Amino acid sequence: MGYPRQQLMRVIRSRGLLLASLAVSLAAPLAGAENPVRSEADAYALHTLAIPDEAFLEVGALAWLPGDRLAVGTRRGEIWIVEHPAADEPRWSRFAHGLHEVLGLAWKVDAAAGQGGGWLYVTHRPEVSRLADADGDGVADRFETVADGWGVSGDYHEYAFGSKFDANGDIWVALCLTGSFSSEVPFRGWAMRVTPDGQTVPAVSGIRSPGGIGFDGQGHLLYTDNQGPWNGTSMLKHLVEGDFMGHPGGFRWYDLAPELTKPDEPKSGTRWASETQRIPQLRPPVVMFPHGIMGNSAAGIACDESDGRFGPFGGQVFVSDQSHSIVMRCFVEEIDGVLQGACFRFREGFQSGSLALQFAPDGSLYVGGTNRGWGSRGGGDYALERLSWTGRMPFEILAMRAVPGGFELEFTEPADPSTLADPASYAMKSFTYIYQADYGSPVVDEEACTILSATPSPDGRRVRLEVDNLRACVIHELDAPGIRTTAGEPLLHTTGWYTLNRLP
Repeated sequence: MGYPRQQLMRVIRSRGLLLASLAVSLAAPLAGAENPVRSEADAYALHTLAIPDEAFLEVGALAWLPGDRLAVGTRRGEIWIVEHPAADEPRWSRFAHGLHEVLGLAWKVDAAAGQGGGWLYVTHRPEVSRLADADGDGVADRFETVADGWGVSGDYHEYAFGSKFDANGDIWVALCLTGSFSSEVPFRGWAMRVTPDGQTVPAVSGIRSPGGIGFDGQGHLLYTDNQGPWNGTSMLKHLVEGDFMGHPGGFRWYDLAPELTKPDEPKSGTRWASETQRIPQLRPPVVMFPHGIMGNSAAGIACDESDGRFGPFGGQVFVSDQSHSIVMRCFVEEIDGVLQGACFRFREGFQSGSLALQFAPDGSLYVGGTNRGWGSRGGGDYALERLSWTGRMPFEILAMRAVPGGFELEFTEPADPSTLADPASYAMKSFTYIYQADYGSPVVDEEACTILSATPSPDGRRVRLEVDNLRACVIHELDAPGIRTTAGEPLLHTTGWYTLNRLP
């Protein structure tokens, strides 16, 4: 083509999906033994967008719009549109203002909405609204209330996190408790389902303090709940209508939801294993994030459905942590109708408290940050950043699966069979947290697990570990510092934490 490489890459960044895949193919030869990945930045590049001075962009929600546009909702009640956000100089414009802490955005195509082409559904503190640009000037001029079937007292913590549309066209809203401890107005501490015709349906009780809500690749609805009363640590949980998520503070509102059966009161000072056996509606957490190790405030959720444009982790769930300013990776599987899985470190170094996540059609991941009132390792008041795969393959534990008698590990690259087969390459222990009304919990019930045998697959991409002392509803921490590639390189991240709800 005759372009200098730098100019060519600028052209690629400004294009859509096809040229984004070309960018990956240009970078791919850099991967391999001659140029191994030895840092997170080697595999995943982080680009910080320049934010206009007039946009105090405390990001609370993100949504992708037609025309290579990113909608950004803020905790200060504004919505900004970023056109061509991957370009060197994206165009910013304010779409709406006067809302109340936007923590959910979802786009729906609808010609009846006007020249803007559709509705932008907005979950903010008092309601789900929908906004449209009827005259096509780039500014919202139609504001309609869709649903507002919950209470607001004015307490600072009464967050309302809204999902994208589910398969039925519903939006789900996860409502924080009043003060994150009690439920002083209707349905605080619940998840509400908002139907296309505007009905608000009480769906799930037991929420404490959500930080994000989203779907996995199979359509399961997940949300993050933060450490506090009845949550010994931050967790990823599965929302199923009629279930109970663990915090009884909102039980009083079962009087307003007679179609649902009120669960028995949980017993403080117990464990998830025993209480899930005693209370049928109590659904165990999908993943428990070890407190202080995998962050302190689990937040946004996004599933990689990029068909390889984001690297080898297709179908996996990415979760941000606001306090540690990181993004984590979760492998999730279903056993006996219950979701469970492992979390791994993925990428740190974000400029503010990582909150909202949104994948773009080119396979990059946008991360919105805020730290007002919460604080974060990333010291900026706010940030909007783009994370993209460089094309270089990190040597990672791709998946950690529960199998009869232990776990199967799958890797992103073939490993040296001699290191895979050596039980000394691994170490494992298990632990959990107290299920209690007090705030948080120390680590309890820690026990050693012995790797009895390790059986590699012929291609070196998998190993089956036989493990003793497996226990239900506890975290199994696996460290694999001895594993090497065939070129002698170690894992980029050696540790995974698997929440084992069901033993196969």
